[in-house]
Amino acid sequence: MTKNADKPKARAVGINHVALEVGDIDEALAFYGNFIDFEIESRNKTAAFIYFGDQFINFALGRNQGPDENRHFGIAVDDKELARETLEAMGIEFLDGRFLDFLDPWGNRVEITTYTNIQFTKADHVLKGMGLGHLAKTEGALAELEKKEMAP
Repeated sequence: MTKNADKPKARAVGINHVALEVGDIDEALAFYGNFIDFEIESRNKTAAFIYFGDQFINFALGRNQGPDENRHFGIAVDDKELARETLEAMGIEFLDGRFLDFLDPWGNRVEITTYTNIQFTKADHVLKGMGLGHLAKTEGALAELEKKEMAP
């Protein structure tokens, strides 16, 4: 595919949401609700929308493919070790590798990461509204942002 630098394009600002296909909406809400805190925005028999401040996951009924081997999505949490301990207590088996990855009951590959260690940044007012205004980026995350001239 050839890039057309002269043609105007919309600029991506971020990811608004991820849609995950699951086998059962109630089971998905229970499973994810066991290890992360979220608000249920809406739900019905075929879908549920769970919010983390200004972003969300859409659980959609109808997963029928095999487990994801490489395709995955990441959830940034305030306390990765607490998430690890909770997932271990749930009997979750982590995938091999340097990341905290696992498969949900429907084969969706999930990676848990620590918000403070990554470039992804929520606006201060969103963090405050989520009760997470105390979170601060690590020096490493700030250095990555600085390289892109995006550090606060």
